[in-house]
Order: sequence, then structure tokens, then C-alpha cells
Amino acid sequence: MGVMSVRPDTEAAAQQAADKAPHRAGFACFVGRPNAGKSTLTNALVGQKVAITSNRPQTTRHTVRGIVHRDDAQLILVDTPGLHKPRTLLGERLNDVVRTTWAEVDVIGFCLPADQKLGPGDKYIVKELAGIKKTPKIAIITKTDLVDSKQLAEQLLAVSRLGEELGFEWAEIIPVSAVKDTQVDLLGDLIAPLLPQSPPLYPEGDLTDEPEMVMVAELIREAALEGVRDELPHSIAVVVEEMLPREGRPADKPLLDIHANVYIERPSQKGIIIGPKGRRLKDVGTKSRKHIEALLGTPVFLDLHVKVAKDWQRDPKQLRKLGF
Repeated sequence: MGVMSVRPDTEAAAQQAADKAPHRAGFACFVGRPNAGKSTLTNALVGQKVAITSNRPQTTRHTVRGIVHRDDAQLILVDTPGLHKPRTLLGERLNDVVRTTWAEVDVIGFCLPADQKLGPGDKYIVKELAGIKKTPKIAIITKTDLVDSKQLAEQLLAVSRLGEELGFEWAEIIPVSAVKDTQVDLLGDLIAPLLPQSPPLYPEGDLTDEPEMVMVAELIREAALEGVRDELPHSIAVVVEEMLPREGRPADKPLLDIHANVYIERPSQKGIIIGPKGRRLKDVGTKSRKHIEALLGTPVFLDLHVKVAKDWQRDPKQLRKLGF
């Protein structure tokens, strides 16, 4: 039997067909319990840091959109907070954000870590997803670099069965590792055909539609979350008061002055954030400044202050002031 070869004109025809394939653009969101790897996956797909990540649950509070530009599609990723049983007014508001987002996107990706058993929190979320009939749903097994192939196979089977139990079929089930960049591009390939036909919705080069001040605040909050005691993550909010170019600087040596407040709920937490002799706060400033300068492409002078906003998570007026 001879070897089958593709004639050049057949190849050209295939290329032509691919060129004619309609461009698609739309919104996808990753859902899952807190700390399921949603923000890391968003950053990996976009190829740059647009969502803050932390090993503390409940890190994401704003719906960050990351924009993935492809030849065949533009994928706008909506990164929602983790859905959870709320204990505070902030928690209830975060859950409302999630449900509103689900109702408006074209594709939903359910993230389940490979190294954690399918738990009640996951079932709670998938049950809610089952009620959203028309939107295609992809199951994404994240953090595959942390398990062996047997554990991964069990997780793939468990998530497939869960869909069956709740009476729906996943459009796709895919294992990925954002940290090792395994199958991240393939995930993009699977999402793209599920989007509606549309020209690009954002200009080439845009990576997010978050206002810069919000992104700067998030980068400061990420740095402030690193290494603090467990009781603190939910208690930290950051507000950028102003961002102004320093006056009188030569055009080739600009400097941006950023003044920001880090809010906590109790005076006793102040010392934790500031650290002995102010070392921790200084460290927060140094770390976040590097990321901010990379984001804005300009040298930055960062002025940070720590303030107490008593029990802000439970106070509607303070929540509004802090942007929730």
C-alpha cells in the first residue's frame, strides 16, 4: 500500500477554508470553589498577569476580564470570585457577582483541582450550573502537575459522572496545568468554537478592560496578602486615592506618584501589615511597585498608608466606599 500524501493544492484549499472560517468573539468565565486555580489559568491564557493570585481563598473580588487575542477568535475571560456559602454581607455580594456573570457569558468553565476530592462545595456549584440550560459548560481539571495519572483519571471520571447525575453533559472535559503550561492553548482551542460569530470586541493589544487604578489596587492587595496570618486575607482592602505624573520631570524621565490606602478592620491588625519597624509594609511597597511598573510601563513612586475601617465587610456604606 502506497504512502498517502496530501497534494499541495489540497493543502492550499484547506488553508483557504481556514482563512474563511468566521471570526468568533465572546465571553467565558471560570467558576469553581475558592482557590481552584481560576486566576492562575486566566493569567496563563492571556499570557500576562491580569488577575491577582494568592494561595489564600477569596483573593479575587473584582470581575477581572482578561482578553485573549487569536487569529480565529477573541476570548474575553471573566474571572469571578469563588462561589461559597456566605458568612458576611461582602460574601453575599461576591456570590451575587458570580451569578450575574454566569447569566451573561457564552461559555462557562468549571475548575476543579486535580489534587482535591470532589467535595460538597463543587457539587453545590455544579448543581447551580445545571440550571443554566443553554450555556455550554467545560469541565477543567486544574493543577494536574500535582498528581499522578491514576489520580487524574479518577478526577476526570468523577466530574463526568457528576454531570450525568445532574442531567447534563459537559461540552468538553480537559485537564490542564497553568503552572507548567500544559494544555492551556488546547483549552483556548476548545473554547473558541463555542463563542458566537463576531468581529473582535476589543482592540488588538488590550489585555484587560479593568481601569488601571483598580488593577494597581489589586496588585498592592496581592503583595499585602503574602505571608500574613490566616485571619487577615478577607480583612484587607486597598483603595488608590490618586495617580498623578510628578510635575517638573523631563519627558524622558517621567515618574508617576501613586497614593494608596490599605484598609483593615481592627487596630490590632495594623501591626501585622506594617511589621516590625515598618519592614513588612516596605516589602509590600517594593513587591507591588515592580508589578505596577511592569503593568503601566513607567517608573512609580508608591506612597502606602494603613488605615482602620472598622468591620467594613459587614457595613454597606463602607463596602460601597471600598468599591464593592
